[in-house]
Amino acid sequence: MESDRTSSSSSPKGQGVNFSAPRTFVVKLRSKCKETFFPDDPFKPISQEPNGLIKTKKTLEYFVPIFEWLPKYNLQKLWYDLLAGITITSLAVPQGISYANLASIPPIIGLYSSFVPPFVYAVLGSSNTLAVGTVAACSLLISETFGEDLLKKDPNLYLHLIFTSTFITGVFQFALGFFRLGILVDFLSHSTITGFMGGTAIIILLQQLKGVFGIVHFTHKTDVVSVLHALFTQRDEWKWQSALAGLCFLIFLQSTRYIKKIKPKLFWVSAMGPMVVVLVGCLVAYLVKGAEHGIQTVGPLKKGLNPPSIQYLTFDAKYLPLAIKAGIVTGLIAMAEGIAIGRSFAVMKNEQTDGNKEMIAFGLMNIIGSFTSCYLTTGPFSKTAVNYNAGTKTPMSNVVMGLCMMLVLLFLAPLFSYTPLVGLSAIIMSAMLGLIDYEEMYHLFKVDKFDFLVCMSAFFGVSFLSMDYGLIISVGLSVVRALLYVARPSTCKLGRIPNSAMFRDIEQYPGSEEMSGYVILQLGSPIFFANSTYVRERILRWIRDEPEDVEFLLLDLSGVSSIDMTGIETLLEVRRILVPKGIKMVIINPRFEVLEKMMLSHFVEKMGKEYVFLSIDDAVQACRFNLSTSKSEPCS
Repeated sequence: MESDRTSSSSSPKGQGVNFSAPRTFVVKLRSKCKETFFPDDPFKPISQEPNGLIKTKKTLEYFVPIFEWLPKYNLQKLWYDLLAGITITSLAVPQGISYANLASIPPIIGLYSSFVPPFVYAVLGSSNTLAVGTVAACSLLISETFGEDLLKKDPNLYLHLIFTSTFITGVFQFALGFFRLGILVDFLSHSTITGFMGGTAIIILLQQLKGVFGIVHFTHKTDVVSVLHALFTQRDEWKWQSALAGLCFLIFLQSTRYIKKIKPKLFWVSAMGPMVVVLVGCLVAYLVKGAEHGIQTVGPLKKGLNPPSIQYLTFDAKYLPLAIKAGIVTGLIAMAEGIAIGRSFAVMKNEQTDGNKEMIAFGLMNIIGSFTSCYLTTGPFSKTAVNYNAGTKTPMSNVVMGLCMMLVLLFLAPLFSYTPLVGLSAIIMSAMLGLIDYEEMYHLFKVDKFDFLVCMSAFFGVSFLSMDYGLIISVGLSVVRALLYVARPSTCKLGRIPNSAMFRDIEQYPGSEEMSGYVILQLGSPIFFANSTYVRERILRWIRDEPEDVEFLLLDLSGVSSIDMTGIETLLEVRRILVPKGIKMVIINPRFEVLEKMMLSHFVEKMGKEYVFLSIDDAVQACRFNLSTSKSEPCS
């Protein structure tokens, strides 16, 4: 941040700088914790409420959002939510079956996962638009983590471990929300998520070629090379009838998406597309007795609501590390995706969502889900987009979806047992084509090449290595970039804007005037052990590069949010180097926390209060009229 003039006249030494006594440790710790964990200060409106009953009511509304919107509910909102709930149910049934197949678990589990979790989210979620359900990326990641060998060896253990990983996901998400540690999600940058989702879409698309071509023997590996190798080595299993059906289904689904794109009001055409594919596929498979002609179907789906699964949670030491890995990695991805999607649609409706509330809602959703035969759920983009376009007003649309899914489970589930796998593959492929955001990738390339590199590392890492490695490489590059920002902070030389008291970066404003005998530098980040050497060398280089003799070094610290002892010693070292050269160092506008540490470390005492100023203009005028005639004292 650049400094403006705050006083138009020459000022006495140090005028305007507040050298009040430093705060106590407890006060500073409380302030830091508040800014770290409660940056939005959510409890301030509650604490300011004088009425105890209203205060209790607002507290309850904050922690359980349903108590905030339900009392204001009316029949008009119910009509919109009813329409939206029924519409997203038509998408939830085929997606639930498809994504369960992607996770290599019984299809009925996918339907179970759209019954219980929506009720939990409706009570605790803060988004009026988010629709709850399973997601393709996490389904595939779960399957990849536990592996084909375990699935073949013991399918029941495989399913029980998925319930266990879902429970661990829930505990992890709930803990992050409860302790307000949403900052961890920020390490999954927009570039990382874009690349990860694109790479995941590619490998899921290729995996679905198994269903499209009707191949029985296929690899469970997810990298592009292994999938393509398996596809072409099993050419003798290709069935042209299955491929033709898959192509027709895919063209139909993409046509419905195109209709929605050119006529947004016809969103329901796209939303009903997957259900039409399932119904037509079921009808054809039933009429022609598809099993006898090699058409693979979902298989038996029993009627009934979710059976309890708490007794199946497995904490065997042999498999627990695998379950923890699957739970945390998928939980982090699902949470980041769900929060990002919820925020995106909230902005469209001029609403706000609370990330920590969302994490608590997702966490309890998955904990309760793991007890009721559900696997990982979050807020998928496709279902949320349909919910938004259907005009949903409140989370009641999730309740409607849950009730509709209950009717499906109680009465209609067996009808979907004839669903052909080729139809499910077409549904998944159509959904995945929408996840490869080419325009955003190109936008990243134009705006920020490093962001583009982060995106591509996730994209190609997921596509050619594995989902784990792709994510690790991308997050690693993001962290390296953050460390570079910290270790190599920006510094700039300031000049005076003509006919004003404003000082700005001479590179950004070439017309600004450099002042003879003065080097005015602005430091733009915390000064601490990781960058103190660089800061020292950069300051000395600025002075060394000056064509004329330098009398004064003015350091504008208004952009320095914190400093440690190494940073303070660095500034003292710079001063010790400059004193023999007859150069006086001046500090300008140190922030509260920085000034406190300077006072506690006796830095101000060693420098002298007369060398600390509130603004650059004050410092320049004082240097002209006061400091130039004073005798510099050596540093102690």
